[in-house]
Amino acid sequence: MKKEETTTIDKKQEDEKIGRRGFLKKAAVAGAAGVAATVGFPNVIKAAGPITMRWQSTWPTKDIFHEYALDFAKKVNDMTGGALKIEVLPAGSVVPAFNLLDAVSKGTLDGGHGVQVYHYGKQNALALWGSGPGFGMDANMLLAWHKYGGGKELLVKVYESIGANVVSFPYGPMATQPLGWFKKPITKMSDFKGMKFRTVGISIDVFTGLGAAVNALPGGEIVPALDRGLLDGAEFNNASSDRLLGFPDVSKVCMLQSYHQNSECFEILFNKTKFDALPENMKAIIENAVEAASADVWWKSCDRYSQDYIDLQIKDKVKFYKTPDAILQQELVAYDEAVAKKEAVNPLFKEILASQKKFAERAVKWDMDYNVNRRMAYNHYFGAKKAAPKKAAPKKS
Repeated sequence: MKKEETTTIDKKQEDEKIGRRGFLKKAAVAGAAGVAATVGFPNVIKAAGPITMRWQSTWPTKDIFHEYALDFAKKVNDMTGGALKIEVLPAGSVVPAFNLLDAVSKGTLDGGHGVQVYHYGKQNALALWGSGPGFGMDANMLLAWHKYGGGKELLVKVYESIGANVVSFPYGPMATQPLGWFKKPITKMSDFKGMKFRTVGISIDVFTGLGAAVNALPGGEIVPALDRGLLDGAEFNNASSDRLLGFPDVSKVCMLQSYHQNSECFEILFNKTKFDALPENMKAIIENAVEAASADVWWKSCDRYSQDYIDLQIKDKVKFYKTPDAILQQELVAYDEAVAKKEAVNPLFKEILASQKKFAERAVKWDMDYNVNRRMAYNHYFGAKKAAPKKAAPKKS
């Protein structure tokens, strides 16, 4: 091989080495930059700060319902690791309780906690998520219908019908609500005639049908109205809420069991624009937090309501009476009359009612057929025990 050929080959090899070293150097620099970017990415997110939402509940600060709202917010805040922070204000902080839907829809609030029945004046079909006997369904069954029986899709249609820019999550099953608080026990239908009574939703029509003069008031205004004589009777919800709101201070008579709100649940409400802008994983966290909170509402209510039921009787000297069956039966009649009128003029109302009825026909029958009677077991363990027969005295010899 000639000398110049060897020189040319050596130079080419050297150039290739230099090229490889340059490539590796560039790759190392790029890799270091990539690592730096990866390491720095969380800092970029952190610098941008968490997504914050300002909410309001429709409940006074001391009500256990406001506590449920705070519980939900904490679940979301914890599950997102602080990437989403929901602050919940009590009723009246920004808007009155009954104005929550408008405030969330317009973006004045990012979200809220309440009940669909509070929006009854805008679309009476919303009251079907809790106001009435639910064809025998309890609140857990109503939520089953909502998720699996077509209720979720129907609720979207309801809010679209009134142009509400919201995303709604019904959750948190409630126990059957008492008939209410009164000056004296309710024993017959004529006791309602002319009575100034507080309720909401379709129950307005039901109690009007029973003869009462109805006034719809938010929770925080009921006891003051009873105290001033503006109301003769009122219903709100449960032993804990009723006790904290001060019902036993103005009445010592509470009638238990009613069909006027046999299957009510709460509502978590988001401004739709704000919700749609969230990352997909954060939306999934919220949807799962709703279901976790729904279970916790029931568990907490079993614990707290049962204790407050005892305290109302022992500490507050409240007398509880079962609502007579004749009045319960008349509630069903009054409800049927009320919804028949609404079905005739509101196609959505009719569609929702038919969907609920179809689901309830099989679900309630299954529930009644499969689940054993609890009262028998309760009486076996906690009912009055029969006194042991006395032993005959031994005969004297």
